[in-house]
Amino acid sequence: MATTKVRGQLVDLNATGADKGLKMPSGTELNRPTDATGQIRNNTNETSNGSASQMEYYNGTDWKAITVAVLPPYAADFLVIAGGGAGGNEYGSGGGAGGLRTSYGSTSGGGAGAESSITLTSGVVYTATIGAGGSSASGTSSTFSTITTVGGGRGGGYNPSLSGPTTGGSGGGGFYVYPTGAAGTTGEGFQGGNSSGQGQGEQGGGGGAGAQGLNGIASPKSSGAGGAGLAVSITGSSVTYAGGGGGGGRNPGSAYGYAGAGGVGGGGGGAYGPYPPGGYPGGAGTANTGSGGGGGGPVGGVGGSGGSGLVIIRIPTNRYTGTITGSPTVTTDGSDTILTYTGSGTYTA
Repeated sequence: MATTKVRGQLVDLNATGADKGLKMPSGTELNRPTDATGQIRNNTNETSNGSASQMEYYNGTDWKAITVAVLPPYAADFLVIAGGGAGGNEYGSGGGAGGLRTSYGSTSGGGAGAESSITLTSGVVYTATIGAGGSSASGTSSTFSTITTVGGGRGGGYNPSLSGPTTGGSGGGGFYVYPTGAAGTTGEGFQGGNSSGQGQGEQGGGGGAGAQGLNGIASPKSSGAGGAGLAVSITGSSVTYAGGGGGGGRNPGSAYGYAGAGGVGGGGGGAYGPYPPGGYPGGAGTANTGSGGGGGGPVGGVGGSGGSGLVIIRIPTNRYTGTITGSPTVTTDGSDTILTYTGSGTYTA
């Protein structure tokens, strides 16, 4: 009677010297065994997926290669936001928001239409890099695959030396001595607001992903609010990101004007306070929104730091591999899986 069971310790199915490896018969097609339906072996004269051999089986008529199907590329949506720029020091203008690019919804940063979704190829490792918010500086870029966004521009200010605003994803606001707000990047964010050029409490707000920073005005004296951010529903809920920072001022109602509010979406508010003693810091942009920092108040007030950036990827759940690094937050919405990276990491498609 034919043997139908293998009892423990009778047959060792492990490869010699290996741990938990099933050893299949190997050889070329010249030394295949007597054909029997269901036989499986390793053909050392064929190649497969870069390997020097190919598994094969006998179907009752012919020997056939056991192939691994390569899945086709698939589309995924993205939201990539760079780090926001810092507000200017000492009566400083607002910092610009980090550049925002997205394929989800109908609009992207700077008033542009939404971009095309990104194509992911099976087996390829894609890296998400999260830009830092600027501290007395512009923000830094965020990236995912081929998508890169520009850090937000720094606001202008008096201290440590007279400095104008800088360009960025969204631009820093105009400052008393350099009154024109800096430009944003096309398809990512808006220009900073202008200063009136008339005094210390009339600085421009930083640009946001959804709107230009507001201008400082001479009467009644007030610094501009940060530009509004942009609402994106890629996670399944509408969230506003990348607001600009507000311009700094002095005492409310005084001859030196009001400070500007932070832009909707996480922008830091401008600082104000009496002179002396001074040293009033601008508000920081909210972390992981890419928002700009608020301008510093008198005297020696440091501009608020920009908020760090963010990367979100929305993937069809039936193609989601689960192979990730960097501990992104994993959620689902309908038939899609969403990866939210607040720190750098990878996804293997």
